[in-house]
Amino acid sequence: MPEQTIRIVTRGANGEIRSKDYSHTDAVLKMHAQIGVDDCSTDLALRGLPVFRGLIGPMPDGKGVVRYESPEVFETLTKEWGAPAPKRSRRRRTSRPTS
Repeated sequence: MPEQTIRIVTRGANGEIRSKDYSHTDAVLKMHAQIGVDDCSTDLALRGLPVFRGLIGPMPDGKGVVRYESPEVFETLTKEWGAPAPKRSRRRRTSRPTS
């Protein structure tokens, strides 16, 4: 299996989104308990990766990067992603005066 980076995305105390990358699951296991393994992902590269208590994931985040998010960050980013884009207003053209 190729080397993968594990990215944990959380919200900081002052509200900013923070991400931290780890090269091995051992460091993540010191902070979060593993409650299972992903066995139903449609992305075959994610199958067999750990599922941690208190984190949403695994999900792909670029080549060789696996992402886990806190529930609050997941909810916030999902709402932003699903929000409709603001409609662009068009200027009305006025007819040009004829000479």
